[in-house]
Amino acid sequence: MAKFASSKRQSRQTAPHPVRVLYVTSEIAPLIKTGGLADVSASLPPALREMGVDVRVLVPGYDSALSGLRYKRKLAAIVLPHFPPATLLSARLPSGVPLLTIACPPLFQRSGGPYQDGQGADWPDNALRFGFLSRVAALLAGEESPLSWRPNIVHGNDWQCGLIPAYLQLTDAGASSASARTLFTVHNLAFQGIFPPSSVAELGLPAASFAIDGLEFHGNMSFLKAGLFYADGINTVSPTYASEIQTEALGFGMQGLLKSRAGVLWGILNGIDDETWDPARDPLIPQRYTALTLEDKAANKLALQNRLGLAADAQIPLLGVVSRITHQKGLDLLIEMAARLVATPAQIAILGSGDAELQKSLDDLARRQPDRIAVSHEFDEALAHLIEAGSDMFLMPSRFEPCGLNQMYSQRYGTPPVVRATGGLADSVVDCDGAMANDSDRPTGFVFRDATDADFLAAVIRAIAAWRDKPLWREIQRNGMGRDFSWKASARQYLETYRLLLDKHWKD
Repeated sequence: MAKFASSKRQSRQTAPHPVRVLYVTSEIAPLIKTGGLADVSASLPPALREMGVDVRVLVPGYDSALSGLRYKRKLAAIVLPHFPPATLLSARLPSGVPLLTIACPPLFQRSGGPYQDGQGADWPDNALRFGFLSRVAALLAGEESPLSWRPNIVHGNDWQCGLIPAYLQLTDAGASSASARTLFTVHNLAFQGIFPPSSVAELGLPAASFAIDGLEFHGNMSFLKAGLFYADGINTVSPTYASEIQTEALGFGMQGLLKSRAGVLWGILNGIDDETWDPARDPLIPQRYTALTLEDKAANKLALQNRLGLAADAQIPLLGVVSRITHQKGLDLLIEMAARLVATPAQIAILGSGDAELQKSLDDLARRQPDRIAVSHEFDEALAHLIEAGSDMFLMPSRFEPCGLNQMYSQRYGTPPVVRATGGLADSVVDCDGAMANDSDRPTGFVFRDATDADFLAAVIRAIAAWRDKPLWREIQRNGMGRDFSWKASARQYLETYRLLLDKHWKD
């Protein structure tokens, strides 16, 4: 895995290049959100802007995106072979970052979500929809762009943007844009954008690109593989995940390619929006508090118990979960151990949706013990904040977790997380073994190794024992609340990565 700027590279780079970034994403809060990518897309560009990066964001023109924008301005008509005609619009995000959006009603303006219809089935034309997003990004990076502004970095995110470097390298879109470098960020390698081979010609890509050294993946076309193969640089959203995806266990068939590109693969831990997620200023919780007024946190616990119908008991630890209900997130482990856990005693508050069978199992548990277990499947931002503020500890037993954000929110809210040692969870939570450590190793939560209900239960029991030791618990809470998970540190690493890519000697 690549390291950041070596002395060799630094000595050759006499002056920083001006950095102009086209940040391309399929979702961005508050306009369109299905997961953490939307939060990252909303937070990283303004942090880069504060560092002097000339960054602009490109997103598809979904109904929610267009209706959520004020003062939209038409920039240009876009007419490209293989795709419907569209209009490029400009606006500004709430952060002030310039936004470009692609208004194309046949592809993006429809009911349902950005990737699936109202019944949860993938849109059948997703290859065309997100191929168009990539093709427009490539257009804006070249001399044929309708804009006078040109990026020298095109930064794409996840499989939906995977064809950007392919278009820039393989088609006329990139013939005059050799100076634009590409960074491809993997937020979750499990989602790979797999489509039939016919998609190659339908999207205007050369037939020769459908090969092992190209777009082909087990007989189909993979947008994700295109990004991994053709991008100048690759990064994941945590250092540990960058190592994990080079293994058979978490490489999802891409581990060989990723190993071959290890010299241009970086792991950069995500940050969080530390203004939105701040217990001292949070308007969505009934009682605000700080590391010096942690006793006030109890009012949020009582409010959470009352809202969810749990027994209003301050002497029972309340364990929070805000998660997609999936096998990846380890919610089956929680189901297996829930009865033993609440018998300790404990309460569990769960917010999330996902796998229907797992949801039913959780609902059955809640029906059997409504004073100890509460489950809500309707996403509610205020409830998510209340669970972070009102829980005593937070559970994240993920089998794999590229980064994760809730473990950072939890530490900021004085709600120590219990996590599995994987991906960004391993990079952001310091385990407490009952004895206090020093300096940067000060414990902030509880970590377990194996994805078994026994190991998970043992870690939660350790956490509950620490919760009963109030001086120890206060120390753990304050350690976590003192961590800096803002986007500043992450943005600095992205800026350094951009500069490495722009250094003409960076591959030496």
